[in-house]
Amino acid sequence: MGESVQLIVPELGDFSDVDVIEVLVKPGDMVAVEEPLVTLETDKATMDVPASAAGKIVSVEVGVGDKVNAGDVVATLDTADEVDTLSTMVIEPEEQEKILAAVTAEQEKIVAAAAAQASRPETTHSADLVVIGAGPGGYTAAFRAADLGLDVILVERSERLGGVCLNVGCIPSKALLHAAKVIDEAEAMAAHGIGFGKPEIDAGALRAWKDKVVSRLTGGLAQLATQRKVRVINGTAKFASPRHLVLDDEETIGFDKCIIAAGSEPAMLPGVPNDPRIVDSTGALELEPIPARLLVVGGGIIGLEMACVYSALGSSICIVEMTDSLMPGTDPDLVRPFLKFVSNRYDRILLGTKVAGMQATTAAIDVLFEKGEEKSGESFDKVLISIGRRANGDKLAAAQAGVDVDAQGIIAVNKQMQTNVPHIFAIGDLAGGPMLAHKASHEAKVAAEVAAGQKSAFDARTIPSVAYTDPEIAWVGLTETQAKQEGIVYEKARFPWAASGRALSLGRDEGFTKLLFDKSSGRVLGGGIVGTNAGDLIAEIGLAVEMGADAADISLTVHPHPTLSETIMFAAETYEGTLTDLYLPKKKR
Repeated sequence: MGESVQLIVPELGDFSDVDVIEVLVKPGDMVAVEEPLVTLETDKATMDVPASAAGKIVSVEVGVGDKVNAGDVVATLDTADEVDTLSTMVIEPEEQEKILAAVTAEQEKIVAAAAAQASRPETTHSADLVVIGAGPGGYTAAFRAADLGLDVILVERSERLGGVCLNVGCIPSKALLHAAKVIDEAEAMAAHGIGFGKPEIDAGALRAWKDKVVSRLTGGLAQLATQRKVRVINGTAKFASPRHLVLDDEETIGFDKCIIAAGSEPAMLPGVPNDPRIVDSTGALELEPIPARLLVVGGGIIGLEMACVYSALGSSICIVEMTDSLMPGTDPDLVRPFLKFVSNRYDRILLGTKVAGMQATTAAIDVLFEKGEEKSGESFDKVLISIGRRANGDKLAAAQAGVDVDAQGIIAVNKQMQTNVPHIFAIGDLAGGPMLAHKASHEAKVAAEVAAGQKSAFDARTIPSVAYTDPEIAWVGLTETQAKQEGIVYEKARFPWAASGRALSLGRDEGFTKLLFDKSSGRVLGGGIVGTNAGDLIAEIGLAVEMGADAADISLTVHPHPTLSETIMFAAETYEGTLTDLYLPKKKR
C-alpha cells in the first residue's frame, strides 16, 4: 500500500465560500497527477481542483452544493504502489527508434532553454516572457502565452490588474452610464403615464456600486493569473537592455521575449491650474462632488459619455470643441441625431471654439473662450478635460533596448506585432491605430502566439468603434467620411428607426441603421448605427465585412421580430429593393 494523502483546494485569490458544482471522482477511482477531482464556480469563472498526487481515491469529503475555501480537504487517496522494477518490457526496434528520436528532440529543447537562460543577465526574476502592463491587452497576452506553455511574468504598476479599461475607463464609465440611463428612462416614462418623481442621488452609494463592479472583474483576473501560474509583479518597469528590465524598487527581470502593453494616459491642456475641480476622465469617475455646472473640454467620445452621466445626475452641461463638429472624424449623419437629442438637454454646445485661458478662484473655475476674433468668459463648478489620450511608449526607456519610439509615444510594429527588435513586441494603445481595448486584446493573442513560436498575424479587416452616449453611436469598416477622402466608390442603404416596431415600443425612434456597399460586387464595406444599444448591434455588420458578405447574405438571414437587429436586415433589403416595411421607390443602378 502507498502513503495516505489529503487533496486540498488550492489558493483561490480573493474568493471565499466557493460553490462545488460537480464531483468528478468516487472512492475506488484511480487518478493521475493534475487529474480534476471537483469543479468549483465563482462569480467570474469555473475551475477544476486537480489531484496533487497519483493513486486510488479512498474517500471524497465534499458534495455538490457544498461551499469550500482554500486549504479545505476535497478527497483522500492512497498513493500508487511502486512499479515492479524486475518486470521486463520488450520494445520493437522501430518503436525504439521513435522513442530515441523523441528523447533527442526533448534534449535539444532542454539544451536550447538552458542556453537562453544562460544568455539572460543576472536578475532578481527571470521568465520566458515578460508582459509590461496588465490592461486588456497585457493580461490577454500573458494568459494566452501561459496557455501555450511559456513561463510568464506580468508587470503592473497598479495594485489591481485590468489597467485603465477595467479600473478607471471602460467598465466604471459604463456602470455610471447604465445608472444615467435608468434615471433618464424613468423620467421619460412620465409622458406615458408612469411618474417616479425626482430621483434622490446618493453619490457615495453610486460610487460604491461602481467600485464593486470593478472589483469583481479585477478579482477574477487575479484568480485567472493564479490558475495559469502567471507571476504578477507590481511595479513600474523600464528597459535596461534588450533582455533586461529594471523596476522602480530596483529589482530586475531577465527575459527571452517581452510584450509592451503599457497603454496610454489622458492628454492635458498646457497651463491649466492645479486645482481639484479640474479633472481628467479618471477624476470624473469619482463623482466628488456632483457640480451644478460642468464644462467638458473636448467633444470626443470620452467627454461626451461623461457629459451624459453628469447630465442625468443633475449637472448643467456645457461642451466646448475646437473643431466644427462633435466626435471629429465620425460621419456627420451619425452625429446629427445625438446632437439634436442633447441640444435640448445641455446648456450650451460650443463648436469651433477653443479654451484660451482658465483661472481657479475660490468660488469657481473661470474659463475664457475664443471663437475667431470673439472672446467670452464663463464660470463653472467643475471642468473635465477630455482632449484625447497620449501613448506611453516613450515612458519605458525603450531606447535602452533599441526599440524605436516616435514623438507621440507610438511604437511601430509589423503584422506579428514585433517592433524593430524582433523579440520585443508592442500592442494596444502604444502600437498605433485606434486606442480601443478590443483591438488590444486581439493584438495580444497574436503577439503571445508569435512569442510562443506559432505562426500568427493581426489581419483584421475592420475594428468597430462605439460611443456609449445617449443615443449610442457605432460604426465599423468603411465610413462615408473615409470613402469621400480616399475617392472610394460606394452605395448606401439606410433604414430609419421610425419604421422599427421595437424602436417605437422603446420610445426611441430617433436612430437609423445604414450599410455601405461596394458598387460592383454588392459586398458590405461598412456601416453605422445610431440609437439605443447601437454598440450591441454593430458586431453583425463587422462580421459581414470580415466574411465578405453581400446584401443577400444579411437580408436572407432570418432575424427575430420585433428587435433592433432587424434594422440591419431592413437596411440590406433597402439596398436590394425587397423591403416591404417602407415604400421606397426603386433606384436605377
